[in-house]
Amino acid sequence: MGSIDMQLLAGAWDSLVHVLTLLKDYGFWFLVFLTVLVFVHELGHYLVARRNGVRVEVFSIGFGPELFGWYDRAGTRWKVSAIPLGGYVKMFGDADASSMPGAAVATMSEAERAVSFHHKRLGQRAAIVAAGPAANFLFAIVLLAGLFVLVGQPFTAPEVDSVLPGSAAEAAGIRSGDVFVRIDGEGIQRFEEIQRIVQMSPAKPLAVTIRRDGGEVALTMTPRSSEVTDRLGHKRQIGVIGIRNTKMQVVQHGPLDALWQASRETVGISVATLKAVGEMIAGTRTTEELGGPLRIAQMSGEVGRSTIESKIWFVAVLSINLGLINLFPIPVLDGGHLLMYVAEALRGRPLGPKALEYTSVVGLTLVLALMVFATWNDLVHLKVVDFIGSLLG
Repeated sequence: MGSIDMQLLAGAWDSLVHVLTLLKDYGFWFLVFLTVLVFVHELGHYLVARRNGVRVEVFSIGFGPELFGWYDRAGTRWKVSAIPLGGYVKMFGDADASSMPGAAVATMSEAERAVSFHHKRLGQRAAIVAAGPAANFLFAIVLLAGLFVLVGQPFTAPEVDSVLPGSAAEAAGIRSGDVFVRIDGEGIQRFEEIQRIVQMSPAKPLAVTIRRDGGEVALTMTPRSSEVTDRLGHKRQIGVIGIRNTKMQVVQHGPLDALWQASRETVGISVATLKAVGEMIAGTRTTEELGGPLRIAQMSGEVGRSTIESKIWFVAVLSINLGLINLFPIPVLDGGHLLMYVAEALRGRPLGPKALEYTSVVGLTLVLALMVFATWNDLVHLKVVDFIGSLLG
């Protein structure tokens, strides 16, 4: 074996060790965070289903073979399964974990129909399905509100201390002392909100309203694109305008104020996430930023080593994203079920068995394709592709 081959083998070995180390270091926190968020999501479905008189047969954290479990007084089997990448609630009348109606639905007795999910009114079924994502959003709000009460919220007034010469802000006519009021119709209360909107809008004109000398002035500002590398080594383009405010403080809120600020933060994160997804679909934003379970595991490990405040922020953001993803109008996801309920409301009757079967297959295909694509991005990001290439080379 030549020296070049030995070098390739050594490089391949180093890559393999790197990947295995990542899995060991980051896997624990990934499972902790994911388990909490899946439990919250499925608990939303469970509670609203029980509230509407539906018998819940299974509450599972994970998929596949059961590791352990127990029955509660209502006859629900609570269990933990072998594949810890999700979970489900199986209700009476469901054929499987996807909540498709079983064959016995058509021949149920009156007593069985009374506790069957598929025999509930349209509004009840929609509420049960929507409760999962809603639980994720509410959980994020509660986490952030608790953080803002106990620790405080980073707060910087939306006032400009200084404008960098030659910057996008200077070109737009922004001056020191200006106070941001709105950006693209969104009200601004904190300097951090300016940063969030600007970073999500590289090279895009933004309608800005500022307060100056007691009056309001309307301007158009176009953030300049700048490439940054995050702590995980991922490069991305963000918008910058070149303004500063160094008077940041941490403000502790009362419970009601904290809930309001946490709700605004949740809405802001949701809007920014949806905007990024829309830009990826439109092709104006790179899909390399789309991460799958391996990337989330890596980020979980990084956050797991940091402060409790960082963990709470991370879990809150993940919870918001889980809620949003489940609302996408893709069959198999909660949003897909809600879309079918809209069709049912318009038609005056449920979709037929064949239509349900086809939409289920299409939805599952789309979800699997998205997972494969995101996982491929993860493998490239984590240098696993380089490792395989070195073996084949």
